[in-house]
Amino acid sequence: MAGVKPGSQASRLAPLLVRARSGWNLLRDRGPGQVQFWLIALGIGIASGFAALFFRKGIEALQTLLYDVDEVQRLTTAARELPWQLVVLWPMLGGLVVGLILHRFTREGRVHSVAEVIEGAALRDGRVETRAGVASTAASLITLGSGGSSGREGPVVLMAAVLATWVNDAIAARGITARDLLGCAVAAAVSASFNAPIAGALFALEVVLRHFALHAFAPIVIASAAGTVINRLEFGDVTEFTLTEPGALAFYTELPAFLLLGLVCGLMAVVLMRSVFWVEDLGNAAQARLRLPGPLRPMLAGALLGVIALAFPQIIGVGYETTSQALTGQLTLATAVTLAAVKTAAVAITMGGRMGGGIFSPSLMLGSLVGLAFGLVATSVFPDQSGSETLYALAGMGALAAAVLGAPISTTLIVFELTGDWQTGLAVMVAVSISSAVASRLVHRSFFLTQLERRNIGVSAGPQAYLLSMFRVQNVMRTPDHDRAAPDDAIWQAIEEGIFVEGNATLKMAMPIFETTNRPFLPVVRMGAPGEPPEILGALFHLDALRAYNRALAATAAEEHS
Repeated sequence: MAGVKPGSQASRLAPLLVRARSGWNLLRDRGPGQVQFWLIALGIGIASGFAALFFRKGIEALQTLLYDVDEVQRLTTAARELPWQLVVLWPMLGGLVVGLILHRFTREGRVHSVAEVIEGAALRDGRVETRAGVASTAASLITLGSGGSSGREGPVVLMAAVLATWVNDAIAARGITARDLLGCAVAAAVSASFNAPIAGALFALEVVLRHFALHAFAPIVIASAAGTVINRLEFGDVTEFTLTEPGALAFYTELPAFLLLGLVCGLMAVVLMRSVFWVEDLGNAAQARLRLPGPLRPMLAGALLGVIALAFPQIIGVGYETTSQALTGQLTLATAVTLAAVKTAAVAITMGGRMGGGIFSPSLMLGSLVGLAFGLVATSVFPDQSGSETLYALAGMGALAAAVLGAPISTTLIVFELTGDWQTGLAVMVAVSISSAVASRLVHRSFFLTQLERRNIGVSAGPQAYLLSMFRVQNVMRTPDHDRAAPDDAIWQAIEEGIFVEGNATLKMAMPIFETTNRPFLPVVRMGAPGEPPEILGALFHLDALRAYNRALAATAAEEHS
């Protein structure tokens, strides 16, 4: 163009690039402001919504390819028409691929899920292991697409947490900011998976962050709404399940039956959870004894699932077809009871066999089956004082899932948003409250928290229990050159008595020693080779440990009440 000097466009862009670079550095150094934070939350919500959508589409594409089904809601019907060799072969091959992925890309050779996200929020500054997270999501997709008996929501939550971790690392987010962004990602993933924006937001607060902070509510709601929009753009404004008739209580005198249903569902939730853990322990023992290569364990689990599916194809995949049949009363009492037992075994084999997927959808299916069976009995024994048996199926679905997840509030709302039936709230809430109370007494509050407790990661009791494990002794101790260091002779005397801690220990390990020895400090050492004296790194004073713990408690309380 005439009159324009060469390089003039570059000279105009240069100041903009300098300002953008300066703004990015300011964001990393000082953290995002409120408006920036909400925009980031919106971006994470959109990204997590698409992650949930692509994960669901990936499962459907794989199921369509392997099971020759046009509508995945009819997967059970399609599996009945498939040659029996393929019904066994697909989950077995899927298990082998899953095993190879987990063996290559995870340290433990097992799938990560919601438990790791909870751990990330509590102990890892709002972060999860990204490599293991991506591998676990891929393994779960293959598991569900090839015939595993688990759910899609847990992997979606993990993938959203991976996205949040990438963002947190990119902007160097720490503390409250990082955990809130993790909550935003989880809320969007749940909302996009269930088309349930209210429940998605509360799930992130109740299950992952494990507190209801006012400052986190607005960005989490923004992200949750974004995830829901992504879902509705693809699937429309429809509920996951369609009820044939609205539920209603015949009389308020029917409420005691829902109290009893809550008790039954709470006990069944414990059976489901302990079955998974029992099969996992059994698999660990068998694998060690037989020296079985890691990839073969999920392959054998897949083969066993395929054999079960020959007689009960309802166990394949997420199980929404069977759940819908239970909610609409299309199953007999014998069928509901039998499928509940078989589904429990199938979920235990899938998860204990180290295949992928989550436990939420299976708990919904099992709860609807238990609720329907209970309702069929109740309505036949007391026909004049009972409403529809499908109301019991709906209440059972919420009650058992709430007990498994340890999330009575968000699960109740998920049930309402999945079905669109808000008229039966009283019955559902009664059953959910009893089941949650019963199950929490028999496990560590939920399936996810019990998983962490089994790995010696104690977060179920709250911050006062796990904060001590976040501090390394070496970061709190006084070094030998400290102006108030411990005397050398006192340090060596304690070492000779066998009273010391290593530098990589945590305050959780050190505090019981203070309690039993009543000493003002503990030597901190690095052990040398056998026969060599330990290297003295410093001394951990009881007062310094208490101060660090107190500051952490104060910061946690401030976050929860901000």
